[in-house]
Amino acid sequence: GELFRSFKLEQNSKSLLHGVMGSMVKLQNGGFENIVITIHPGISEDDSILNSIKGMIKEASSYLFNATNQRFYINSVKVVIPLTWQSKPEYGRVTTESYDKADVIVADPYLKYGDDPYTLQYGGCGEPGRYIHFTPNFLTNDSLLSVYGSRGRIFVHEWAHLRWGVFDEYNMNAPFYATGPQKAEATRCSAGISGQYILPLKTGKTRKCKVEHRTGLYEAGCQFIPNKVQTASSSIMYMQSLPSVTKFCDNNTHNIQATNMQNKLCNYRSTWEVIMDSADFASSSAINGPLPDPTISLLHSQDRVVCLVLDVSGSMGSYNRIGRLKQAAEVFIQQIIEKDSWVGIVTFQSSATIKTGLKQITSDSVRETLASYLPTTAGGGTYICGGLKKGFEVVRQRYSTTEGCEIVLLTDGEDSSISSCFPTVQSSGTIIHTIALGPNADPGLEKLSNMTGGLNFAATDSLDTNGLIDAFSSISSGSGDTTQLPIQLESKGETIAPRGWLDGTVIIDKTVGNDTFFVITWSLSTYPPGIFLKDPKGRKYSEADFTIDNTNVRSARLQIKGTAEVNPGRWTYAVMNTHSTSQVLSITVTSRTASASLPPLIVKPYMNTDNSVYPSPVVIYAEVSQGLLPVIGANVTATVEPQTGTPVELQLFDSGTGADIQKNDGIYSAYFINFTLNGRYSIKVRVEGKDETVRRVRRQSQALYVPGYVEDGVVKMNAPRPEANEDEIQANLGDFSRTASGGSFMVQGVPPGGPTDVFPPCKITDLAAELLDDSGDDDTFLLSWTAPGDNYDIGKADRYEIKLSENPLALRNENFHNATLVNTSELIPESAGVKQNFTFKPEKSTKENGTALYFAIRAIDRSNNTGEVSNIARAVLFLPMELPTTPSPTTPVLDTVSIIVIAVCVSVITICLIASITVCIVCKGRKRSPETGL
Repeated sequence: GELFRSFKLEQNSKSLLHGVMGSMVKLQNGGFENIVITIHPGISEDDSILNSIKGMIKEASSYLFNATNQRFYINSVKVVIPLTWQSKPEYGRVTTESYDKADVIVADPYLKYGDDPYTLQYGGCGEPGRYIHFTPNFLTNDSLLSVYGSRGRIFVHEWAHLRWGVFDEYNMNAPFYATGPQKAEATRCSAGISGQYILPLKTGKTRKCKVEHRTGLYEAGCQFIPNKVQTASSSIMYMQSLPSVTKFCDNNTHNIQATNMQNKLCNYRSTWEVIMDSADFASSSAINGPLPDPTISLLHSQDRVVCLVLDVSGSMGSYNRIGRLKQAAEVFIQQIIEKDSWVGIVTFQSSATIKTGLKQITSDSVRETLASYLPTTAGGGTYICGGLKKGFEVVRQRYSTTEGCEIVLLTDGEDSSISSCFPTVQSSGTIIHTIALGPNADPGLEKLSNMTGGLNFAATDSLDTNGLIDAFSSISSGSGDTTQLPIQLESKGETIAPRGWLDGTVIIDKTVGNDTFFVITWSLSTYPPGIFLKDPKGRKYSEADFTIDNTNVRSARLQIKGTAEVNPGRWTYAVMNTHSTSQVLSITVTSRTASASLPPLIVKPYMNTDNSVYPSPVVIYAEVSQGLLPVIGANVTATVEPQTGTPVELQLFDSGTGADIQKNDGIYSAYFINFTLNGRYSIKVRVEGKDETVRRVRRQSQALYVPGYVEDGVVKMNAPRPEANEDEIQANLGDFSRTASGGSFMVQGVPPGGPTDVFPPCKITDLAAELLDDSGDDDTFLLSWTAPGDNYDIGKADRYEIKLSENPLALRNENFHNATLVNTSELIPESAGVKQNFTFKPEKSTKENGTALYFAIRAIDRSNNTGEVSNIARAVLFLPMELPTTPSPTTPVLDTVSIIVIAVCVSVITICLIASITVCIVCKGRKRSPETGL
């Protein structure tokens, strides 16, 4: 059992790094190798960016080494320079690196506001992130050093997010936490970092902050200004800009009271504890001796070179696979592959044949010529390595090497000799994207794509899901150039009865409309169905306007020339089955961005693993964004299709509950547990924005913008953080629709007959605690959370277990059973996703001012499968101060008469002061009026 768990952990760790990060980083003897930094093609050529990256990495390696107790450093980095920059002799060739799979991207922020470095994080504590984002201005503007600190230190802060899945120890939404009556502290780690609490005034001056009586926290707008000179050495995840800070918080320095994401998501574990639990830490040890300087390679992007390597063996004649292959590959050639790219075609069966060498896509006629070479007949055996060998020959027609080129490999069969070409593929520097067609495609396909940084897809023989066309439609360049990015607006297929209709609407929103195609396919008839299409202005199109494929492939294509922005809005379609029997009709609509100045809305599906071992769930993510800004309020669904059987539809949420880590970050998530068999499962995501509910928001996980420092007792403020207009950030994006293939994943270990009830309720991640009544003898607490399901986030749990403690560490999973139990006999779970509340009075309470109580909850199903312990919620007990029963001989007693007399004789300022004092004295021990607030 322990061996199995270790294997499972290792496999999940590896696939997480590839599936979510897309990273090719390796750790060798403590040195991180092959970190990829890519520069967006829209960035103007600037050598100072490259020089800054070099300096940042060198400083970061040394800082990381010391911060991790001489355990980790940076050994090698690859910087990918865009094709738009001039070539230089010192630049090498790009191999498998790309913008879409980079560890660090350099790009302008959308709307040109802010240079906050951040890391996009999808998963929970200990799970790697997606990428780090730096702006060109952050890398070249030295005036920002006083705001964020040195770039090398910032890199280490972000690297810890990316690699080890830790979180920030500050909180922009909760900058302070209460520690006692009228006493608060800045949210930070460690608490030993000293400073002043300052409120900036409109005059440019500052004053000391006041504590609000109702909340016990500092007033709105208050800022914690740290002393420039400190003695505290931690923590890097709070304020690495301080000269004294050289360490991560560990269990000795960690601030368990701070209301930050690190405490919430990591159950009050320190950053260093999380790092120590990582696979990196387990496989490393302290390093002796001097560090080598990082090797930094500059790689220049090149024209895209793609060879289609297509299976035409005998089995491709079954289920009309060869016809569907032509339909889908034609979509790729006519609509997906970018202009100026080079494309060749190879077919293979028992042997391989070059159908056409490389041709550069310079016009529509070249696309049509390439499409004419697509195969239409099948026969023979399956020799995958032979096809790859011919593919390498084709790409060498453009370059002397295969490095940086791409192969799209499609097969429906197995080849027992496939592993014989793994070494050649590994050393080729070629990216191989694989498409497994049908239930018997070789299991080695994923190995080919994983070892080369390629994409992997699976398509079934079911035509209703349009899976093969979706796979080809998702193989874009990954260059980051959204002006050339093909965007799928619609992909739909259904079995339609005779004289029945496939109908619907397609929204062409204002961000797309250039180079738009409508493609209709059908499965049986030798003649096209009835096609009716109407644009938003009422113009009608029929099958006579479509180009019908003349090779009996059963597809029709309509290209809207130029930009469809003259007709944005809803396009309605209706396709009628004119055949004598039922057949599958499908529609695919693709487009490109309408303007280089307006980034398109994009959906990017991902999974937490591409190789799952039952019963571990697969988490499906969909990142919805516009120009790096998250888009919230959309309706997002995923269709998960096994290699045989019925597809499952799954709603994805951006609610901060269940599989979703952070609310309103534009990342929609859900668990998938409907495993019916072993093998491949493919994913397709659909996004819809309607009814003016969709808007952009700011990124949440941004590096701390340091407001200023206290130097020699003097507060020196930095320039205020630049802010975009809220109306501009949250502008309504209007109606839109997107579809995208999320690739495929493998599942192993599903028991015969399907799964039993082995899935627990999911972890509750939004538990909140509030003290309702602190005036009487009994304290009433309100707990609130979102209900989990019976199986993760599906169904309804059977019961809850709630515990409390004055020490949050006592509520972790390993200690939970020893904590004080709360009586929940009357608490009934709701269905998953429903907000629940629970009020109770602890049987025993420590009645001391400032006492913090911590709470945690977990759900249990009817089969006694127990969910993980929730996040730990905190509530602080404040006791009212009571008036003494007899006056102290040294304390004068004021009454209203004496105050009136005094008030007559003094100035207005003194009146206000005395009145304030009087209210404080008279109100001691009395409840505040809800009407007046006094």
